[in-house]
Amino acid sequence: MSRLLRRDGAPPVPARELTVRSADGARIHAEVHGPDGAPAVVLAHGWTCSTRFWDAQTRALAADHRVVVYDQRGHGGSPAVDRGGYGTDALADDLEAVLAATLAPGEKAVLAGHSMGGMTIMAAAHRAGLREHAAAVLLCSTGSSRLAAESVVVPMRAGAVRTRLHRAILVASAPLGPVTPITRRVLKYATMGAGSAPERVETCARIVHACPRKARAAWGHVLADLDLDAGVRELRVPTAVIAGTADRLTPLGHARAIAAALPEGLGLTELTGMGHMTPVEAPEAVTERIRELVAVYLPAGGATGTDTAHPGTDTGADTDGTAEKEEVA
Repeated sequence: MSRLLRRDGAPPVPARELTVRSADGARIHAEVHGPDGAPAVVLAHGWTCSTRFWDAQTRALAADHRVVVYDQRGHGGSPAVDRGGYGTDALADDLEAVLAATLAPGEKAVLAGHSMGGMTIMAAAHRAGLREHAAAVLLCSTGSSRLAAESVVVPMRAGAVRTRLHRAILVASAPLGPVTPITRRVLKYATMGAGSAPERVETCARIVHACPRKARAAWGHVLADLDLDAGVRELRVPTAVIAGTADRLTPLGHARAIAAALPEGLGLTELTGMGHMTPVEAPEAVTERIRELVAVYLPAGGATGTDTAHPGTDTGADTDGTAEKEEVA
């Protein structure tokens, strides 16, 4: 087992927790790990996941980085919103709000997004907040369009029937139920490589099954009609791509197309035999790529001053080791 994944499943303890208010008033749960003044890394998780999806990276990086993780709306600690509150603009709004709440004005960070988290960065590519704060980007196992048409979860010939079946999977609102040997096998087939270790399959299954079904379906509708090709072309930040060769949800063709279209592309890392859940399946590889980006693009930490906390907030942890909580408008 990787040393980055703990057997007891205990999550990393943040230095502080925040409730960030997005543009439409949605409450976004965010956590800051690691020392103030260290180079900043901001991690955006994917569909049906949560901050827990980045536990391996958070734990490995927090010793010498300031790591920001947050729950996409409707996931984890971020409450669901009204039906009209889901969309690519909302993804961009939430990311901008988190960047503003956790980074000092002008402070740069390395941003990494997995799956829908990568789509979040694409959606925000033209936003002032991303251009202010992004020093470099890592896109993990993601796509920009044609998700239902190009997925290969359903083992049949490409065409209208397969696309309709994939769309039905994306928008389904049926409860997933408890994690069982059968559901673990299904999740592993759909989202992970054949050689994925049982404990990593278990980790992904528990995270995915914890996602509320209404939020899962609402975001599934967004993904089914996704078109962020223009966002890829507008992402004028040094950007690396990483993906598994056995990804059925966003097959490798997506990663290759994105890498080819990026204005400041840094190349594609292909992880042999890995599926869609690369930060959990190959935590060392993803963490190392983030470290490399920090070393090149944040050589001085990226801070604009010695105090990189959000103005007016207390960033210390309680003496009992639990994180302080605050709300940022």
